[in-house]
Amino acid sequence: MGGARMRVWLCVALVAAVAWARVDRAEAAEIKVLSAGAVRSVVSGLAEAFGRETGHAVMLTFGTVGALRQKLAAGEPADVLILTDVAIDDLARQGAVAAGTRTDIGRTAMGVAVREGAPLPDISTADAFKQTLLSAKSLTYVDPAQGATSGVHFAGVLKRLGIAEAVKGKTRLVAGGYPAELVAKGEAELVAHQISEIIPVKGVTLVGPLPKDLQKITTYSAGLAAQSAVADAARAFVAFVSRPSFKARFAEAGLDYRE
Repeated sequence: MGGARMRVWLCVALVAAVAWARVDRAEAAEIKVLSAGAVRSVVSGLAEAFGRETGHAVMLTFGTVGALRQKLAAGEPADVLILTDVAIDDLARQGAVAAGTRTDIGRTAMGVAVREGAPLPDISTADAFKQTLLSAKSLTYVDPAQGATSGVHFAGVLKRLGIAEAVKGKTRLVAGGYPAELVAKGEAELVAHQISEIIPVKGVTLVGPLPKDLQKITTYSAGLAAQSAVADAARAFVAFVSRPSFKARFAEAGLDYRE
């Protein structure tokens, strides 16, 4: 009798476990996130951790802020947006981001990198940086036409220094991603990009941030898309990536910039 009773309880337990698993799968959500590339190195890992903790699936699409806003305007579905604080606030005014949901998650600055092992150029002042750019055999940054925060700013820096035309012929513009990879491959001598998108690239050395008078510090924020189909799960993801316990990860990735 004891053995029979045990088998019955085991069967009941198995049925219950299967039933709970089905409930869990039914309640699991697919969260669509449109995210700026500047936070890619951290958000990718946190999305996986969130999935393990909650059972929700996070579908990430990375791109420039300009390109992602175009996707959103074209009707691409989204549940969470991770863009610059300025873009999130603008979209909130337009009704595309739910009011009061902006959550700042990281802060980075523009930096310069060269291939690992190469001499470090002088970028300590605006004048020194100007001479470094003029002396470089080649340089790369993100095409400002793509609406990239770093590309738009750096194009402005070149104009401000009065050397936009002088370096145009030796400049390689990229659509997005990590232009520092071109430096690692030896296809460009110098890259100007956000520090958080230089640090993840192997084979390059961060020289340092741009001179203070040429610098741009950018805050990246998450916000709940107003038309999210899984608002509760989306809110949970925003709360997850902004946990204080993850601040160290953001700092290691160059997303806790302090002057």
